[in-house]
Amino acid sequence: MTVVEKKRPIRTCVACRSSSEKKELIRIVRRTGGEVEIDPTGKAPGRGAYICRNATCVAMAAKKKGLDRALRTTAPAELYEKLMQVVQENENAGR
Repeated sequence: MTVVEKKRPIRTCVACRSSSEKKELIRIVRRTGGEVEIDPTGKAPGRGAYICRNATCVAMAAKKKGLDRALRTTAPAELYEKLMQVVQENENAGR
């Protein structure tokens, strides 16, 4: 009997447009009420967009308004601040 490997979902970063596995990216979700927030579970209902876990991509997404375009709404400035905190925590944990 052969073992079939489960297909892993691939998503694209809204900033750098590189493809990675879903679990390696940060998911941002726009809920039905219009709120935009970080989705740590990756399973929250609503329209989702993905971004790499590095400061360069977060800054590029803010500059190019990549999240605004992907989520079809205006992402608040506080969201980018929270994303930077998550990225910095992730980088510090890796050291």
